[in-house]
Amino acid sequence: MTLKTPTVRLSVLDRSRTRRGRHPSRALRDTVAFARQAEAWGYHRFWVSEHHGVPGVAGSAPTVLAAAVAAATSRIRVGTGGVMLPNHQPMVVAEQFGVLAALFPGRIDMGLGRSVAFTDGVRRALGRDKDAADHFAAQLAELLGYFTGEHPVHARPAEGLTVPAFVLATGAGARVAAEAGLPLVIAAARGERRMLEAIDGYREHFRPSAWADRPYVIVSGTVAVADSAEAARELLVPEAWSTAYSRTHGEFPPLAPAEEIRALDMTSRERTEFERAMTGHIFGTEEEVADGLGALIGRTEADEFLVTTSGYDREAMFGSYRRLAAMTSATPNRTAAYRR
Repeated sequence: MTLKTPTVRLSVLDRSRTRRGRHPSRALRDTVAFARQAEAWGYHRFWVSEHHGVPGVAGSAPTVLAAAVAAATSRIRVGTGGVMLPNHQPMVVAEQFGVLAALFPGRIDMGLGRSVAFTDGVRRALGRDKDAADHFAAQLAELLGYFTGEHPVHARPAEGLTVPAFVLATGAGARVAAEAGLPLVIAAARGERRMLEAIDGYREHFRPSAWADRPYVIVSGTVAVADSAEAARELLVPEAWSTAYSRTHGEFPPLAPAEEIRALDMTSRERTEFERAMTGHIFGTEEEVADGLGALIGRTEADEFLVTTSGYDREAMFGSYRRLAAMTSATPNRTAAYRR
C-alpha cells in the first residue's frame, strides 16, 4: 500500500531511549544498529538527539553518536535533531560538524535546537542558565558564519564546507528559521492550530539564503503500524507512560513493558497525563496510517516527515518502521530546499 499523498521524504529521529534493566550503553549500540536497518529500509535521514542527566535517554553527545552512526552506514544522511546550541559555544559546534562533514562528505546534517537543560543542577553543570535560549538567533548566526568564512575567527575544518542546517521549532524557533533562511523542523502537536500557524508564519517570512532558496518543512511525530489498531496503540504505551511519569514525578524514566504499565494502579493525575500522552499520534493498520499520515501531510504541505517512535519492544518497533517504509515512498519528487 502506498500513501495517497504528494511524495515526501521519510526520515528517522532516534532518541537512544534506555530500557528498564539495561545499561545505557546498550541503548547507544541499539541506535547504531537501528541506523543500519533504517538505511536498508530506505529512510532518507537518521538523526540523534541531545539530552543531559535524563535516566531514560542515553544520547548526551549527539555529534559523537552521529559519527558512530555515519561510520556504520554508507548512504543514509546522518545528523542531529538536534544539538541544543544554547548549551555550547558555536565555534566548538562548527568544528565538530566540520570534522563530521570532512570524514563523511555529503552525508551530514546539522539540526539545531534552542532548548536548555530542564533542571538547575544540569544547567549549572553545563555553565548555562534559563535565559541562554534567548541568545539562540545570535548563536546561530555566529555558527553559520564559521562555515561561510564571514566570522573573523577561522573554524577549521568547517570553513568552506557545506553542511545543511535545520532549526527545531521550539518557542521562537520558527521565526528564527525563517529569518535565517533555514529549513524548519516542527513537531506534529496535539494542538494542531499552533503548529499550522507556526508553519504559515515560517513560510510567509522566509528569507532565501545561501543555505536554502525556499521554505522547507519537516514535520516530526510518532507513527505506529501493526496488524491492528489495538496492537499499534500498544506500541505507544511505554513512551506515553515515561512522559506521564516525568510530568508527575519530575523524572523521565527508562521504558518499561507495556503489559506492566497497563497493570499499574495509576493515580488520577498519572492517569490523566498518561491518556494525554497517548493522544496526537498516528497509529493503526497500514490503511489507517496511510489515511492519517496522508491527511497530516496534506494539511501541513510538509516536504518531509521525521518519525520519532520509540518502544520497549524493539522487534515490534522495528516491524512498525519497516512496514511504514514499505507503504510510503522515500524517494522525493520535490527539489530539496537546501543547497548541498
